[in-house]
Amino acid sequence: MNIHEYQGKSILKSFGVAIQEGIVADTPEQAVAAAKELTAQTGTSWWVVKAQIHAGGRGKGGGVKLAKSLDDVHEKASAIIGMQLVTPQTGPQGKKVNKVLVAQDVYYPGASKTAEFYMSVLMNRQTGRNIIMYSTEGGMDIEEVAAKTPHLIFKEEIDPAVGLQPFQTRKIAFNLGLSGNAFKEMTRFVASLYKAYDTIDASMFEINPVLKTSDDKVIAVDAKVNFDENALYRHPDYAAMRDITEEDPTEVEAGEHNLNYVKLDGNVGCMVNGAGLAMATMDIIKLAGGDPANFLDVGGTANAARVEQAFRIILKDPNVKAILVNIFGGIVRCDRVAQGIVDAYKSIGEIPVPIIVRLQGTNAQEAKKIIDESGLKVFSAIQLKEAADLVAQVLKK
Repeated sequence: MNIHEYQGKSILKSFGVAIQEGIVADTPEQAVAAAKELTAQTGTSWWVVKAQIHAGGRGKGGGVKLAKSLDDVHEKASAIIGMQLVTPQTGPQGKKVNKVLVAQDVYYPGASKTAEFYMSVLMNRQTGRNIIMYSTEGGMDIEEVAAKTPHLIFKEEIDPAVGLQPFQTRKIAFNLGLSGNAFKEMTRFVASLYKAYDTIDASMFEINPVLKTSDDKVIAVDAKVNFDENALYRHPDYAAMRDITEEDPTEVEAGEHNLNYVKLDGNVGCMVNGAGLAMATMDIIKLAGGDPANFLDVGGTANAARVEQAFRIILKDPNVKAILVNIFGGIVRCDRVAQGIVDAYKSIGEIPVPIIVRLQGTNAQEAKKIIDESGLKVFSAIQLKEAADLVAQVLKK
């Protein structure tokens, strides 16, 4: 689960991480009120108006603007709220901006220069350990830094048995070229950031940039937080931060019916039971010359109601030219699944695309007979290769 920048910053602040202060606003008028309140709290006389969407690269898309007066805050907020913001992470369709964060300007003048760093905390899947990735080259083009100058990306791996150690926070501050008070600030920042990540069961924290101010403070100017959804039951307060308007509506609908659905860009809809079988099904679709349009796992209870809802969700995608149902009957009998498919088909009415049904396992032969004798526009198969050949045939028509 992703959350907005302002929500991520509130979590960081609760763990003692220094942040760029800000107030969220839904309207230009609220943005002006937020700017006034920030001035009273922090003394800032300039403000940054930042679009709040679940995507990075907002600055490149025109979603982050500096405002130098209250009228300017109103103008910038009016331009950003309601816009369809396109960034490298949203795709060409972009995302609608429903709210902005009015934040203090932290790039104030001083005796020494500011510096921007990159820092993230995530799991290294290969070693099973948490890792802190960081770089002296923070800012909007960190992806380019990683691609062209990977030697500027540092990594610090943490043994989960002992946790983050003080020598590691000092090593990070040293590699970032800091000294004096900025060095001490960075060690505290890293320790607090890691504690936040570890405590809330996050799958990723990304701060870009981490700013060393002109007076040697170290603060989080941005915050991208992803949660491990399997652990959200332990954190109902964080689960409540979910913003379903930022998610694919079809995926949200599928979740309400306890279906595991992820939309893809292909032309063959998939309905399976089990994640492993889903991956194999997508492979066989590719081998047959198609592209999977989705990942959809109906789970172990593929009854008529569940199958019907799965069909309806798949058919919401106009790119789907065929549907492959691939069910392994272990706990659930294949003949019951077949009858569920027939009942669901009749309930929906005429389905405009061909359906290939491959049922294997308990009562597979009986299931094939039910499909073949249904009189519906459904092709049955028992072997996976049969299903693949049928997919190839219907796509050529």
